[in-house]
Order: sequence, then C-alpha cells, then structure tokens
Amino acid sequence: MNADDDVSRFAYLAEGNARQARKRVAADVLIRDATGRILLVEPTYKDYWDLPGGMAEANESPTAAAVRELREELGFDAQIGALLLLDWDGPHGPWDDQLLFIFDGGTLADAQVAELRIVDPELARFEFLTPDDAARRLRPDMADRLRRATEAQQAGNTDYSERHR
Repeated sequence: MNADDDVSRFAYLAEGNARQARKRVAADVLIRDATGRILLVEPTYKDYWDLPGGMAEANESPTAAAVRELREELGFDAQIGALLLLDWDGPHGPWDDQLLFIFDGGTLADAQVAELRIVDPELARFEFLTPDDAARRLRPDMADRLRRATEAQQAGNTDYSERHR
C-alpha cells in the first residue's frame, strides 16, 4: 500500500465518521460521607437537585468528564471508581438521546467534606442527605437511578436500562 492509498483511506473513514450519529453523554458520581449520606447538588438552572457531575465534552471520556465536572463545580478532585449504572435515555422534548453514567465516588472523610465548596455559578448549594431525603429532592427518574445505582453498589455490579419516551 502506498502513501496515496493511506491518505485516500483516511479521507474515506473521516467522511464516514463525520456522518455518524453523536450521543450526548452525562457522567454523574455517587459520593457518600462517613455516615452514609449521599451528596446532592442544587443546580441554578433546574427545578430539581441532582447528583454531582455533568455533560461530557467532545471526545472526553465519561470518567474524565466526571472528574472535570466535580473539580469545576465543587473544587474537588474525585477518585472515580466502578461504573454503577449506565442508562440510555431516548429522545424527548428538544433533546436527542443520551447515555447517562453513574460512577462510584466512594466515601469522603470528614476533612474532605469540609473542603468542598461551590466554585461554579451553575450550583446554588450542595448537601449530604439520607437516601430517602435525596430521593425526594431528585426528579423521579433520577431518584430511580439513584436507587438502582445504590443497589448495584451494594451488589458489586452494574445496572443497565433503556428508557424509551
């Protein structure tokens, strides 16, 4: 194969790549304090609280997105553990479909909790809540995801689901 064939093949593959579908990717993290309470954040742009995390940027892995989002939002360098949940969420309203990842962020020591701070105007505040209180502050679909992620964490596995709207 000569260099011209390589260039032609690369151009052909790049053209195909440009036409393929793109997915939105959200990466959230399940973090607890020493008493087992769950960290939630209150976004300024949503009606409900949420798990910390956010949307991946172009060509960014889900774990890298989770780490970046926690650093940008809470000034915290998260240690991302096992994948607890992966959901495909079908198109709805103005949104295309997305993949939603929830990773295990472990348990923070009291000193780590004390260092958390809001560093992004997208967040109004954060709080550690019992699982029941957390579920009440989340949108119903996120409360279900939190329950499933918690069960997956306890079982040592990953939960996968597809949500068609």
